[in-house]
Amino acid sequence: MARDIALLEKGFSAGKTLGLFAKAHPEAGAIASFVGKVRPDGDVKVLHLTHYAPLTLPGMETLAEAASERWPLDGLLMHHRIGHMRPGAPIVLVAAAAAHRRAAFDAVDFCMDHLKARSWFWKREKRSDGWHWIEPHADDYAHMENWDV
Repeated sequence: MARDIALLEKGFSAGKTLGLFAKAHPEAGAIASFVGKVRPDGDVKVLHLTHYAPLTLPGMETLAEAASERWPLDGLLMHHRIGHMRPGAPIVLVAAAAAHRRAAFDAVDFCMDHLKARSWFWKREKRSDGWHWIEPHADDYAHMENWDV
């Protein structure tokens, strides 16, 4: 299975990246994707993501391997931003190519649930009253139970 796993310090075009991914997998009967963006929540000026470099890319590779062991995938893409981002900017793009839609959907959902609840990233927002750390929500942890992990 072809993998494209990356940490990005600069912005990216989700549409262009997804188009190139689809072109690289012409044999796939299904391509599913998820794009996470910085929410324009009123007072949020900037989102900043930091990470633990010795674990982040290896952890994303391990996550991709786990997805490929669970579902028959032709390809998997995980691009995640780090650094400062403004509201509306893409943070993460996960895409899966497979012969059938269910494998593609499930692989994307699996990867996003892990990235959201058990990743190596820390988020903080800058608002008018200063910086605030953002923790995963209870729902994020609850979704992990779906995967028997």
